[in-house]
Amino acid sequence: MLLISKFGSHMNHDRVIRAVVTVTVGYVVLLAIWIAFLVKKSPSGTIPYQLAGLVALFGASLGLAMMWASRPSRDERRLERDGLEGWAVIDEIRERGASTELDLSITVPGTGSYRGSVVRPGSSGQWHRGDTVSIKVDPEDRQRIQWL
Repeated sequence: MLLISKFGSHMNHDRVIRAVVTVTVGYVVLLAIWIAFLVKKSPSGTIPYQLAGLVALFGASLGLAMMWASRPSRDERRLERDGLEGWAVIDEIRERGASTELDLSITVPGTGSYRGSVVRPGSSGQWHRGDTVSIKVDPEDRQRIQWL
């Protein structure tokens, strides 16, 4: 059984890329409108300031979009808020390129223990067989865990 695990330090790169692309496309459209229609009507000598304002707007929009995109998803926030605290003992460790697969014995007080595995970013040197780690388990789907 492969557990789905989300981590606060693990960025959602797809969401960040979509946010950057969306802001960039919006900026290019705004810049095209500004060049096509507004530059001609601008008072003399104000174009460099308008351009600087547009670049500042792009930077601010990009920063805000990346902050929004890198925050935890609704499911991750729900799991953090409503998840059942427990622990997992690392039984086996396997390298998988830039990540590591960990076989776990998971225990949540008040429920039976079960086995599962999770893929974590990073090298296997960060974990050792027999280590105990704190987790939260989704009460509705015990295959979803969050590493604490």
